[in-house]
Amino acid sequence: MMDPTTILTLMNTVAAQVPEAAVATGISGTALIKAGALIGAGICMGFGAIGPGIGEGFAAGKACEAIGRSPQEAGLLTRTMLIGQAVSESTGIYSLVVALLMLFVIS
Repeated sequence: MMDPTTILTLMNTVAAQVPEAAVATGISGTALIKAGALIGAGICMGFGAIGPGIGEGFAAGKACEAIGRSPQEAGLLTRTMLIGQAVSESTGIYSLVVALLMLFVIS
């Protein structure tokens, strides 16, 4: 972890490299809201895709194991696996909807 003086020196160095026109205008409120919406949409999709990805992979793996144990039940197992994956994917779709709202409604 950096100490506060190092962080302050680093911030002053970065601020010294900003053009004068940008310093005079500053960051507007709408630009800050848009930046927050873009970052929020990225985080939303990042975390929203982890759960369905893990859940669907786990379901497919267990279905393959079950089909290997009893191949005569392959139709039933595949159907049940696909229903479970569709339910699992709904959380990913919800996070996509929220991310799209952040991108196109907020900003």
